[in-house]
Amino acid sequence: MSGASAAQGTSLRAYAAVTAAYWAFMLSDGALRMLVLLHFNTLGFSPVQLAWLFLLYELAGIVTNLAAGWLAARFGLAATLYGGLALQIGALVALAQLDPGWSIAASVAFVMAVQGVSGVAKDLAKMSSKSAVKLLAPKESGGLFRWVALLTGSKNAVKGLGFFLGAVLLGLAGFGPAVWGMAAVLAAILVAVVLFLPAGLPGRMKSEDGWGGWRSRDARVNRLSLARMFLFGARDVWFVVGIPVYFQSVLSDGTAEGRREAFFLVGGFMALWIIAYGVVQAMAPRILGGKDQPDSVTTAKAIFWAGLLVPIPFALAVAAWVADGPALWLTVTLVVGLLVFGFVFAVNSSVHSYLILAFGSADRITRDVGFYYMANAAGRLTGTLLSGVSYQIGGLPLCLATAGGMAAASWLAARRLSSV
Repeated sequence: MSGASAAQGTSLRAYAAVTAAYWAFMLSDGALRMLVLLHFNTLGFSPVQLAWLFLLYELAGIVTNLAAGWLAARFGLAATLYGGLALQIGALVALAQLDPGWSIAASVAFVMAVQGVSGVAKDLAKMSSKSAVKLLAPKESGGLFRWVALLTGSKNAVKGLGFFLGAVLLGLAGFGPAVWGMAAVLAAILVAVVLFLPAGLPGRMKSEDGWGGWRSRDARVNRLSLARMFLFGARDVWFVVGIPVYFQSVLSDGTAEGRREAFFLVGGFMALWIIAYGVVQAMAPRILGGKDQPDSVTTAKAIFWAGLLVPIPFALAVAAWVADGPALWLTVTLVVGLLVFGFVFAVNSSVHSYLILAFGSADRITRDVGFYYMANAAGRLTGTLLSGVSYQIGGLPLCLATAGGMAAASWLAARRLSSV
């Protein structure tokens, strides 16, 4: 076997191992989010209290992405990937210690802390996986776009399965056994990844590059990060609290059997949305066309698709306002409208994921990706908070209208890429 063929084989094995580890992590991440949301909503937590459960998770992402880029550059991507998986196992074990007899305040504080650890774990795993693609992907014939689209799209499909898995486990096994089971499976995955990940996964930086260079020197990276922040804020405003709580209130009749059926239906819809989103992400290179097109053309398409997203949540907000309460036609409209939102959002997300790797410099890719995902986490933090607040203040119409405002801000930020 030639040296080039051997190197390509090693890259493929490393890519497969990184992808498998990322899949396992995101399956547990999706299941854990749905478990926490539905379990505590059943216990009577308000929308704002539910949002608080996830705030430290998102806040941890902001800090972690800055630190993770430096840590991966200093110690290598394998170390941060292993660290992310290990922390998620620890978070699951800790969450299993939750005592139903605790007060609401104590429960919120404890779950917030555990979710903060899970947020650190998620962003360590995400940054490691995405940075590895930049360093491992073939440089010719649009290889980078194909590899990152496949990783991101498949990850979200797996996370969607996690949403459904979490709802099913809650309905069939209960909160505690479900959490313990996920911890055990993820521990087995970590052992397998440590054993089979090829040695020498790259990512270390030059020894003289220190902590202080966290912000990119490339204006394109900084402007894309701003667009990314508002893009994910636009999704999480309705995704984290608003829509799941609304659907559960509409679908559940208050009985134990009714709550169980609502778990399955809400989890099923959220899973369908995430899986469809992941499929579209994987297809994005074909949707956008031109495997060898210059980055300037891809940037122009990113601006166009950002604009397409804006009217969708505003239209759904108007529908919710006109309905003024639960109605069959509104439920159907929301399901269809949010799937359309997911299609356009997925193309936006995928092209962003490509552009950050295309814009980022190979010698500091972990730093640029870390900064970019710090902005992503800031958007999720903002969206999570606004999801609970807007839904509690103005119900579904205000929640969806707020999502529209965030989408508009993302489009305005993306437009600035054309001036760089």
